[in-house]
Amino acid sequence: MDRQKEKAILEAVLFTMGESVEIERLAAVIEEDKKTTRELLLELKQEYESKEGGVTLMELEDSYQMCTKAEMYEYLIKIAKTPRKYVLTDTILETLSIIAYKQPVTRAEIEKIRGVSCDHAVNRLVEFGLIAEVGRMDAPGRPLLFGTTEEFLRSFGVKSLEELPELSAVQIEEFKAQAQQEADVQLEI
Repeated sequence: MDRQKEKAILEAVLFTMGESVEIERLAAVIEEDKKTTRELLLELKQEYESKEGGVTLMELEDSYQMCTKAEMYEYLIKIAKTPRKYVLTDTILETLSIIAYKQPVTRAEIEKIRGVSCDHAVNRLVEFGLIAEVGRMDAPGRPLLFGTTEEFLRSFGVKSLEELPELSAVQIEEFKAQAQQEADVQLEI
């Protein structure tokens, strides 16, 4: 195998791993000894340093990692500080409120309250980091239990679940009536 191909393989491995990889493992991948592998990595590092790119190689004891050049950190901070935007539809908000008030709760319990499937809403809430699996119910099939996360508290500006507004009996009845109407509409369709 030629040197350029070996460097390309090393670059691909380090990029994909995203963390440091021991030189022994890198040498095994390209079927070379450690000395030759280190030389190839140093060449690759020099290539990165000689061009105006944003990445470099970092040596950490006997490992190497692809990382961002220090002069790029200010730009990374700008993108990292950009708030993530969630699209919380009525269905997702409804599901989130059930989880927040009834946690820990299973999908089946959420579906019983809503009257419709909640798979999509639960999956989106997990993806957004607003809810997480908090355990399994001690029942047949051991269904997953869901609860809210710290991200939920941050996003809604509350320090704890105790700060969530109390639901009055009237609000609960209105919610049940609305859920029943939606379920009836779903059945007609």
